[in-house]
This record gives sequence, structure tokens and C-alpha cells, in this order.
Amino acid sequence: MPWGVAAALLLLDQLSKAWALSHLPPGVVAPFLPGLLQLQRVSNTGAAFSLLSGNSVALGWISALVSLAVVGWLLLRPPGSLWARLAAGFMLAGAAGNGLDRWRLGSVVDFLEIVPFSFPIFNVADVAINLAVVCLLLDQLRPPPERRG
Repeated sequence: MPWGVAAALLLLDQLSKAWALSHLPPGVVAPFLPGLLQLQRVSNTGAAFSLLSGNSVALGWISALVSLAVVGWLLLRPPGSLWARLAAGFMLAGAAGNGLDRWRLGSVVDFLEIVPFSFPIFNVADVAINLAVVCLLLDQLRPPPERRG
């Protein structure tokens, strides 16, 4: 299941970014869900919230290492819980999606902008990474399995 989640989200991420690159001129705002979400393409050479801007090569290596670590986790010690499996799939999709941008384009394509409040522009891979964090938190909050003795 984590492999399917990762593949589906990675495909959605890359297709949505290709669409943004071909249909959204940089800096032009296009309403999507009025009052909630608009589209505005920007290039991000940094990580979350534009941290480490201008370090695409280093961030590309970090994305590759995170992707390899998740693949190793899935192959060598597959997670048992649903939340951990979902987290692995989301993390792999997010790291690989933004990593591919960094290696191919030198920056990450961001294009989703929340309207009601000021928040950094983001993409599907960013959503996947945040969902991975939520799933890991939920996994840690679940009660431990009962031991039979």
C-alpha cells in the first residue's frame, strides 16, 4: 500500500507541476476556489517556507537521501500500522516529487496559494510531506497493542 500511495501522489505531483509550468505564467494569479484557493506559479530554490534558498543542489541531495531512507525502511522493516504505512508513502512521494524538481529544474515548482490568510505557496509534494507528519503523529498517539502472555 505505501508503494501505491507514493506512486499515485508522485504522478499527481509531477503532472500538476507540468500543467502549472505550461499554463500558469510566473506571478499571474488565477482564481481556483474563490475565497479559498488560487493558483500562482513561483519557483522555490529553498525548502519549506523558502528556508535555505539558493541551495537546490544540497536540497536535491537531501531529497534523494530521504527518498532512499524511506525505500530502505519499506524494504528492510516495513511498517506494521496503517498510519505508518501511509506516512511512508506520503513521505516518499513528497521527497521524490520535490527532489525531481530540484534535479531537473534547479528549483521546486509551487503553485497552490491559500487565499484567506498569508501562507507560503505550495504544491502536491508539500501536501504529501505534511500528511506524512500527521500520519506519524497519529501513529504515535494510538494505544500500544496488547501483549498476550
